[in-house]
Amino acid sequence: MAIVRWLDPFRDLSSIQERMNQIFEDALARSRGREEGLRSGMWTPAVDIYENNDSVVVKAELPGVEKDQISVEVKDGILSLRGERKFEKEVKEESYHRIERSYGSFQRSFSLPVSVDQEKVTAQFKNGVLEVTLPKKEQAKPKQIQVNVK
Repeated sequence: MAIVRWLDPFRDLSSIQERMNQIFEDALARSRGREEGLRSGMWTPAVDIYENNDSVVVKAELPGVEKDQISVEVKDGILSLRGERKFEKEVKEESYHRIERSYGSFQRSFSLPVSVDQEKVTAQFKNGVLEVTLPKKEQAKPKQIQVNVK
């Protein structure tokens, strides 16, 4: 029997919670007389946040969202991402067999470390991925110290 290391048990619990929420949402939609409901309202895009020596980077998956529908704001140590994915009206709603993608507005907010220089934040949007780069202040960057041997 192989020993498997469980790196992040909370990620698995979060996944289970998301599945259970989906089961209840589907059951409620069917009980209201809608076999497959059109999801509109709030949805939450997936986000990756990582840090390197020079900056903190936030990447958000926003497929189907137009650039002009995205707002990025940094204020009082909080990064806020807002936007909207609109339902495409190419096909009539009653013609759908299944709708699984979520539509509507979204909002995500993240507290920034004090080491971030809020005046130099940049954002770019490419291939449905929003990348926000939050540069660190000069004094927050790690410094290499030379050790002399006597």
